[in-house]
Amino acid sequence: MKIILHQNDLPADIELGKCVAVDTETLGLNVHRDALCLVQLSAGDGTCHLVKFDLKKPYKAKNLAALLEDKAILKIFHYARFDVATLNHYLNVNVANIYCTKIASKLSRTYTDKHGLKDLCGSMLDIEISKEVRTSNWSADVLTEAQQAYAATDVLYLHELKDQLDSLLKSTGRLAIAQHCFDFIPTLVSLDLMGWDGPQIFAHK
Repeated sequence: MKIILHQNDLPADIELGKCVAVDTETLGLNVHRDALCLVQLSAGDGTCHLVKFDLKKPYKAKNLAALLEDKAILKIFHYARFDVATLNHYLNVNVANIYCTKIASKLSRTYTDKHGLKDLCGSMLDIEISKEVRTSNWSADVLTEAQQAYAATDVLYLHELKDQLDSLLKSTGRLAIAQHCFDFIPTLVSLDLMGWDGPQIFAHK
């Protein structure tokens, strides 16, 4: 595993290919309240790029934003709903071309209710990942080695998981419905950010 730390944005000349795994770290789980601290990216090559934000400065990540909005680049998330909302709210970007391993798992692995990233890595890749520093202070001026390693593991295995989940989706005939779900994520995020963050808008009452 190789970790490269960037401050506030990606370099303009970075090349991550046509399929990039993405994750975020924030100060909590309330998008409107808890600031975006870190964005992790990997091309699936064992290298993780960490973009660390200085919360005392305005968010100005034009290179990162351009990558996230590029329709030709597939972005793989685990629980895209939260990450895409966070990126929209703080970086003012509309993430395009989304794949969500949590949705893919829920559609294809109906024999289990374990769809967390740790569960997927353990059962599908036989890789144990640690979640010990998940709730640490991601706004610290200097991230510890443990924090950086934790952040990296959230994206390093998403390409492998996508490949296996795609095979399961194909074998169950659910690849098309999965794509429809991925395509709906930006609309769902818009509803979330407007305050309709539950199922009630689609409910009978």
